[in-house]
Amino acid sequence: MQVRRAKEQDIRRINELLFQVCLVHHNGRPDLFKYGARKYTDEQLQQILADDSRPVFVAVDDSDKVLGYAFCIFQQHLEDNILTGIKTLYIDDLCVDETIRGQNIGKSIYEWIIDFAKEQGCYNVTLNVWSCNPGAMKFYEACGLTPYKIGMEKIL
Repeated sequence: MQVRRAKEQDIRRINELLFQVCLVHHNGRPDLFKYGARKYTDEQLQQILADDSRPVFVAVDDSDKVLGYAFCIFQQHLEDNILTGIKTLYIDDLCVDETIRGQNIGKSIYEWIIDFAKEQGCYNVTLNVWSCNPGAMKFYEACGLTPYKIGMEKIL
């Protein structure tokens, strides 16, 4: 297995994984997430893959089949009134095919992202995780991430 930047040829497989992620979120919060949807259109994926400020990484097997992905976004608040100008790599989405989880593929993607972020001069790596996804929360905690802010709601 290797981790590399995603290419247009990976879009079909990325879409399959995006459906898996949406289903997890729909099952946990059907009030917020539509059933059978995906986060991006093919055109949006093409634009994201061409955007260096939004790198997408994939883990692939020896036959170049996508096993998992990570969508990332560089963030920096320059000249903000209260925030410092640190450079952050935000993990917008990380997924491993549900049929092959538990084989350290997600951990390999995450470690690759950490190395990439260091090379890019980032101060930190951040992400959000839905509380309705305890498996993801457990995974991120096992990778050494700790909460730095908490979103809260009251459904009316």
